[in-house]
Amino acid sequence: MSYATFFGGFLGAVTASVLTIAQASEAQAEALTVTDIAGRQVTFDELPEKIVLGEGRMMYSIAPLTEGNPFRKIVGWKDDLILYDPDAFRKYQAAFPEETKRLINFGNPYAGDFSIEAVLEAETDLLLLDVGNLFKAEETGLIEKMETAGVNVAFVDFRRNATENTVPSLLIMGRILGEEKRAAEFIDFYIGQMRRVTNVVDQIPADERPLVAVENAAGWQPDFCCWSFGPYNYGRFVELAGGVNYGSTLANAYKVDISLEGLLEADPDHIIGTGANWKEARPEVTSTLLGYDGDPAVNAERLQALADRTGFADMRAVKEGKLHSIYHQFYNSPYHFIAVQQIAKWLHPEAFEDLDVQANFEELHDKFLPFAASGQFWTSLN
Repeated sequence: MSYATFFGGFLGAVTASVLTIAQASEAQAEALTVTDIAGRQVTFDELPEKIVLGEGRMMYSIAPLTEGNPFRKIVGWKDDLILYDPDAFRKYQAAFPEETKRLINFGNPYAGDFSIEAVLEAETDLLLLDVGNLFKAEETGLIEKMETAGVNVAFVDFRRNATENTVPSLLIMGRILGEEKRAAEFIDFYIGQMRRVTNVVDQIPADERPLVAVENAAGWQPDFCCWSFGPYNYGRFVELAGGVNYGSTLANAYKVDISLEGLLEADPDHIIGTGANWKEARPEVTSTLLGYDGDPAVNAERLQALADRTGFADMRAVKEGKLHSIYHQFYNSPYHFIAVQQIAKWLHPEAFEDLDVQANFEELHDKFLPFAASGQFWTSLN
């Protein structure tokens, strides 16, 4: 079955569910039960009004689903958005200065710095977690402790099986937030944006799909090679964009370590590294600083430095200018359709000549986000 057939059929069925939910929302009682991405049934006596985020970057999915103030029901979070995407945090801070000021940093839900007492003192109704950490939440007893204390726990997923779980996760969050209509609108937009790629890729023969190596967080550890993905996350984005993901040829796993020697032997047609503004929290990084404050001149220099690393300078992809860098945080966001689109343009420039990714990115902001697009989110070696 082709990518487009599977993807279109799956999302078509989900879209029907979204519309049914949106139409029924007016008559829906305050109490509700949802089945989360972990397959757990979660019942609320009434819509939660005080929510704690297991990751601050969950705001990427909450913001487009919320009319007005996206922090209205958020009492606190883990501070990863502040640390690892400070550009985005500053956007939220400028738009909602008082709201961002009052947020509580509850720490890492799976580590000793997480304060269950503080969660209870905040009269929390819901702790929202990423399904990739389900095992940790079970192993540490976090779910049991929360539910014993009367705090519901629900799991969503925008990272591990992102293209399969984004729509169901948005459905869940739309219901929890009481924003079913808005969720239906955003899901419709998301599906349309994904199909701009999958409908075209479906027609590209297998032997015309280039080999692509993804370097996860290129430059996070200077002179280290390399973290990558199997057929998940950015690995899956590459496949949907019409490429063969090198990591998927090595293992059917979320995380795949690849060696410089293996990369040289594979001789990929394209190399795509992810980058973000990690420099403020981790000054030693040599990554590109992509994001809302991204400077094209700075990123051009940093990408060239990545290209000049031992071994990389000799690779065919680098010599041909097919070394690319793209915003790391698309990997944990329903905006990953932008990554899929841009990768498709890199891999198949003629087939996607008319696809204007920047315009689509700006439309996302104009329609669904509380601030305008700015900065730089992808770049290629000159």
